[in-house]
Amino acid sequence: MAQRAGGYALASPSLSETAAHRKKSLMPHSKELAGRSSEPKRVLVTGATGQQGGGLARILLQRGHHVRAMSRKPDGPAAIELRKLGAEVVTGDLGDRASVERAAKGVDVAYLVATPYEQGPEAEVRFGRTGLDGIHAAGVPYLVYSSVSDADRKTGIPHFDSKAKIEEYLKSLGTEHSIVAPVFFNENLFAPWVSAGFALGVLATGVFPDRRLQVISLPEIAEFTALAVEQPRSFRGKRINIASDEPTPNEIARQLSEVAGTKVAYQAIPLDQVRKQSEDFAKMYDWFNRVGYSVDIPKLKHDYPQVRWRSFREWSRMQDWSRVLPASTKP
Repeated sequence: MAQRAGGYALASPSLSETAAHRKKSLMPHSKELAGRSSEPKRVLVTGATGQQGGGLARILLQRGHHVRAMSRKPDGPAAIELRKLGAEVVTGDLGDRASVERAAKGVDVAYLVATPYEQGPEAEVRFGRTGLDGIHAAGVPYLVYSSVSDADRKTGIPHFDSKAKIEEYLKSLGTEHSIVAPVFFNENLFAPWVSAGFALGVLATGVFPDRRLQVISLPEIAEFTALAVEQPRSFRGKRINIASDEPTPNEIARQLSEVAGTKVAYQAIPLDQVRKQSEDFAKMYDWFNRVGYSVDIPKLKHDYPQVRWRSFREWSRMQDWSRVLPASTKP
């Protein structure tokens, strides 16, 4: 399963298809936060051919930084595209500490992202720790880790708790760092395990129909993470949950009907049904329905106006829904 929402996938993966510090921080509206830091940085981006790492690599290249893009497949299409954009593509694997250390030598900043969706949460912790060990051994002065919103709240969700363990290990190393923790990805709606239901005019997840779900898009994540990379004085030692909107599933379905011109209805999947396929996701949906993400969205937007924050409505109007929705009909 691909990494998606909150850094991680939020719909059931099988119903349709089977992420003591120094406290020299500046106020959010300080001079440093007014724009990109003046000096280009040498940045190691792990997961550079994935969604989050790829988006970050591209925006950093656009802003004039030297990007060292680490990939297990340096000759793959995504890596070749990054190379064309100016990235230095290097071979590296989070399961191989030595390869990470080699990739990280000489950079100013490292960005780390790991996923539980290839080998599970336990493997994610192992890869995260190995990646951190390699980056630490290389002497990188500052690191940005991509987690998931509220992972530090003891949620009991396996693929949230795995990130909490990586965060704790990161703190134990003493490396200067910041943690960027996104919520549900809007882009999940294009994933086959969600979009398969669109053929029947149905959006289905385990979230209650009128329960607000905080969301964010990949471009926003890339923009915010780029700030954390560029401005270590402002972000050092901080853990920041990020989201841009909080629609209900019913509102999402209505918005899709409006922008796509075809009727989409929302259907909540019973947790017992989800649990038959994934205990992890059943726990996640249950937590969403009882507790949920805790981002103070108005404050976040006020503190970081440099990011082009998008409402779900704005984001949905920028997408090509013909890829996943049937031919337009009158809603």
